[in-house]
Amino acid sequence: MRQRSGKDTPASLGYRMPAEWAPHEAIWLSWPHDRDSFGAGLSKVEQAYAVLIKEIHKTERVELFVTDPDMQRRASSFIDRAGADLSKIRFHGFGYADVWIRDYGPTFLMRKREPKLAMVHWVFNAWGGKYKELIPDTRIPDAMFPKGRPKTFKPGIVMEGGSIEVNGAGTVLTTEQCLLNKNRNPSLSRAQVEQKLKDNLGVSHVIWLGEGVAGDDTDGHIDDIARFSGPGTVICAVEENKSDANYAPLKECFEALSTAKDQDGKELELIRLQMPSPVELDGRRLPASYANFYIGNGVVLAPVFGCPQDDAALQILEKAFPGRRVAAIPCREWVAGLGAVHCGSQQQPKS
Repeated sequence: MRQRSGKDTPASLGYRMPAEWAPHEAIWLSWPHDRDSFGAGLSKVEQAYAVLIKEIHKTERVELFVTDPDMQRRASSFIDRAGADLSKIRFHGFGYADVWIRDYGPTFLMRKREPKLAMVHWVFNAWGGKYKELIPDTRIPDAMFPKGRPKTFKPGIVMEGGSIEVNGAGTVLTTEQCLLNKNRNPSLSRAQVEQKLKDNLGVSHVIWLGEGVAGDDTDGHIDDIARFSGPGTVICAVEENKSDANYAPLKECFEALSTAKDQDGKELELIRLQMPSPVELDGRRLPASYANFYIGNGVVLAPVFGCPQDDAALQILEKAFPGRRVAAIPCREWVAGLGAVHCGSQQQPKS
């Protein structure tokens, strides 16, 4: 079943989701404030956001949501102390609940002719209805452009930005655990989900992986597992400890990618990215993964967790992204909210 298979789908109008390394106009963020997510570590998460903004704001504009003027003043204080130029930050006041704008925000699309920029406003149901109080964040895309929103497509299906990863050439990576989960779009078959991806992302080829990392409440988002670093290159999270909960699912994903082909039938080059040591909070495993990085203009924002594997992960990312600086973003407290850098950001391509 197509999304009204006529000429009003993004793909039929020439739109596609660019690869993350394509030039950006801006990065979208939501300032952290939810103590239910971060508890006593909230101020350290705020510091991490300020570091992120300092590292990115010289190469792409920062669009930052805050809930009210008091929060704007607090965020400004953190950002100023980090050494960033506040004149390069655009603040947006809106009553959002959580920080994970990758998932409740839109997916941006591009095409060659005007209007070049568009976006897909998915339905956000808080990862299968797990957190009813967060579902209203699905309104965020409508609040992003008060002075003239880009062309917006609303396919009426549940989707999160962290569940999809594209190479910009026609291939999307995703997981069965998430997109085929009955808590998302129970009336859609696998083939129908694939068609929705093709219609709305402008891709021609879908690579399905299995399950995600331990502690991930999103039901296996791809951005903790496998990320494109080039049209034919995938950075794969791997776990070498056979007794670790992540060993089997990540081994299965790596093996699936080893035999997968891109949209042109070519084999993929794989880069192994070791997982950090287990990060826990009150005995609960957290979804810490070095794959949760953000590819910015001239810089890769890489999560680190205070683990022995941090330095090696940064070195791998430096080799994977020649010409881009790799900036370490402290995420040990951040991941207590069950996400990290990529989950908490969304890129707007340059039009």
